[in-house]
Amino acid sequence: RRADGLPCSRRRRKWSPTPGLKVVMPVQRATRRALALARRELSTMRDRLNDLGAQMGGSGGGGPSMPSGGGSAATAVATLAGAGVLAYNSFFTVQGGERAVIWSRVAGVKDSVFGEGMHLKVPLIEYPVHFDVRTRPRNVQSLTGSKDLQMVNITLRVLSKPSIDDLAFIYKRLGHDYDDRVLPSIVNEVTKAVVAGYNASELLTKREQVSQEIRHRLVRRSADFRIVLEDVSITHLSFSSEYTAAVEAKQVAQQDAERARYVVEKAMQEKKSIIVKAEGEAKAAELVGKAIQNNPGFIKLRKIETAKEIAATVSRAQARVFLNSDSLLLNMLGNESLAGDDVTKAPNAKGGYFSK
Repeated sequence: RRADGLPCSRRRRKWSPTPGLKVVMPVQRATRRALALARRELSTMRDRLNDLGAQMGGSGGGGPSMPSGGGSAATAVATLAGAGVLAYNSFFTVQGGERAVIWSRVAGVKDSVFGEGMHLKVPLIEYPVHFDVRTRPRNVQSLTGSKDLQMVNITLRVLSKPSIDDLAFIYKRLGHDYDDRVLPSIVNEVTKAVVAGYNASELLTKREQVSQEIRHRLVRRSADFRIVLEDVSITHLSFSSEYTAAVEAKQVAQQDAERARYVVEKAMQEKKSIIVKAEGEAKAAELVGKAIQNNPGFIKLRKIETAKEIAATVSRAQARVFLNSDSLLLNMLGNESLAGDDVTKAPNAKGGYFSK
């Protein structure tokens, strides 16, 4: 104390450890804590086994007491049980389609990746973290604009899985829900960038090209997050109702124009056919006139052909019809016979001639 009776101030010296102890002391503290926790669990289990042995050794309060060797036996049982618990916790199993990384109380997440099967670990210090490495599908919907400022609603189906060699990186940076954190953002970003380079009509006519470009960009983008994309495909592509109505109206107008063009072409063809038919009939009439003029027997030949057609038609009919020569068109020239207009002369037995 000072002369006036007040306590004097004490300056506390700050303790500065050596640089080598800064790294060693946290590891030693964690190890001591783990060992102390293991000792407490073993002592608790030993006490419970002792109580159980005491209850089994005596019945009620006035029964025979437990033999002197019972305490050592209970201790041995407790020790064996603790050893069994430690041995059981020294192994972990990785199921099919999974991989595991180790998180340690001392060193944190280790870079080693464990495959399927049973593996060793340090009990109460190391804990396995399991990852599902099977391919998982995911649908991502995005609303974006095309090059001609048309709104496009596009849905992508993405098949993804984590990179097996980089599971420690994924667990430290992203966690188990890595796909929920990464895929929606990068898919929307890449989709908007690709669709903005095409017109609305090109998105329909060049759909395969658009899908391939989106896939290549997504594969490169997801590699930064250690995610493997196995397939990217466009499952749905739609436009606004106004644009759809305009496209339908355009198609209807094009169909109407095609129909009108077809009607015009049909009329032109019919006109040409009528002209050709008239020219053919005129040529035929001219040829028939020349044939009649040059050879009068042409009419008689036509009369015979017509009579044959009429006779064939009448013969095929079920009813029996009796017709004269006028109905059969055999007497088209009046009273003139099929023999001709001139008097046919032929000698008879008496040396004379006969006519019609």
